[in-house]
Amino acid sequence: MPAHDEQQHSSSSVEQIYPNLARWVKTHGWVEIGPVDYLRSFVRALDEGDMVWEGAETYPTLDDALSALDAGIHEFMRDQVHRTLNSLSRVA
Repeated sequence: MPAHDEQQHSSSSVEQIYPNLARWVKTHGWVEIGPVDYLRSFVRALDEGDMVWEGAETYPTLDDALSALDAGIHEFMRDQVHRTLNSLSRVA
């Protein structure tokens, strides 16, 4: 069994490698990884039951899938901020 310090290092390493993914699951929603019969994507990000991003059907490695998920979540969150700012500027 790994020492407590090693467990903390593993957790922080994932957050450093996939910061958008870590932020998403802590504050916005959840992710699904793996094939599902009724979906074509291997990785997905969901928010309150809605799929906000889905990846490709396959990836060469799990790291590639997680990298794509992290980038997709980043793009989604960036677009949400832009939409919010645009809505606020129209009201003002």
